[in-house]
Amino acid sequence: MDAGTDTAWADCPNGYVGLTYDDGPSPSSTQALLNALRAGGAKATFFIWGQHAEQYPDLLRAEQAAGMWIANHTTTHPHLTQIGEPAAYNEIAGTQNTVRHITGLTPTLFRPPYGETNAQVKADEARLGLTEVLWNVDSQDWNGAGTQQIVQAAATMRAGSIILMHDGGYQTTVAAVPQILSGLAARGLCPGRITAGAGGGAVVTAP
Repeated sequence: MDAGTDTAWADCPNGYVGLTYDDGPSPSSTQALLNALRAGGAKATFFIWGQHAEQYPDLLRAEQAAGMWIANHTTTHPHLTQIGEPAAYNEIAGTQNTVRHITGLTPTLFRPPYGETNAQVKADEARLGLTEVLWNVDSQDWNGAGTQQIVQAAATMRAGSIILMHDGGYQTTVAAVPQILSGLAARGLCPGRITAGAGGGAVVTAP
């Protein structure tokens, strides 16, 4: 985080929120999202679809270069709770390997596709040293929400909230970034880093 970014988000009296983008990297949205986030001095967590990373490794590296946090969202985006083992484990482990191969980084966060999880998925996560990250605010960008609807969803975030958005070619999501960031700043909230809390669950902290 450079000095300008530190200055832009120096005052966070009301805490931190997690901005998350699933399903990328995408040639139709990743770079635009990165540009919008960097223009606002903000960082976000990108949950990577492994096959897309294999297709567009340069975009994954661009996320890394922009200082974004890179996390795991499986290799082919299946319904993990339905495909059995070892298929479910391999879906998660495969993206760990893909991200490590492309960036040299090993993800520590994981989001199951569709938010579908169970005891076996959690056991797979634990085996791979991953913290499961769901969300408590859904932007509905995947469901046709317009830019203002996405901004309005973000306006409901409070300290510790995590919002679900997508790096899937939705121009509405890209267009929402400046308004989301200005809205957070106006409410004394800052984009934060998602980490493992003391109890093992995901929490949002200072970057």
